[in-house]
Amino acid sequence: MAVLDISLYPDQVLTTPGSDVETVDEDTRRFIDDLTETMYTLNGVGLAANQVNDLRRICVIDTRPGDQPGDRSGLLQLVNPRIVHRQGHVRWEEGCLSFPDLFESVDRAAKVRVEALDREGKPITVEGEELLAVALQHEIDHLDGVVFVDRMSRLKRKMALKRYYRTLESIKSGARPVHSEGKGVL
Repeated sequence: MAVLDISLYPDQVLTTPGSDVETVDEDTRRFIDDLTETMYTLNGVGLAANQVNDLRRICVIDTRPGDQPGDRSGLLQLVNPRIVHRQGHVRWEEGCLSFPDLFESVDRAAKVRVEALDREGKPITVEGEELLAVALQHEIDHLDGVVFVDRMSRLKRKMALKRYYRTLESIKSGARPVHSEGKGVL
C-alpha cells in the first residue's frame, strides 16, 4: 500500500465531479487500499478520490477508529456512493485534508442514507447519524466537485479562505508541514 499525495485547494481537481466506476476490479481495490492507508496515515476521518488527484467516485470513511492499532472495524469503503435520503439538521465543525488547519462549522443533514458499491462491487446501503452523516455528506460532496467552504455563507467563506491562504503560504515557504498532528479531519 502507498500513501498518496493530497491535493490542496484551490487545485482544480477538487472542484471537478468524479466519474462512476464501471467495474470494481483488482486495480480499483488496490486504489481503495491506498486511499485507506493515506486516510489513516494522515489521521483523517474520511478521504475522497479526487483529494488524491483521481476522478473516480470512491471514498473511504472511518469515524470510529479502534483503540487497538490496526483495528479498522469502522471502515467504510464506498464506490459510486449517492445520498438517497436526508433528514434533520445539524451544525458540525468540519476540517478537510485538502484545507490544512481550516476548521469551520457547516450545516448538514443530521441523518442520511447512502447507496453504493462495496470493494467487491456488491450493492450496499449505509445509514448514518451525526458524525457519520456529516462524513458521508462531506466525502460525497468531494466526489461531486463541492468543497466544504462552498457550504458556507459568502462572508464566512471569504474570511475562512483568507485564513486558509495564509496557512497555504506558510506551507509553500516551508515554515510548516502540510499536515500536522491533531484531530481527525474529513
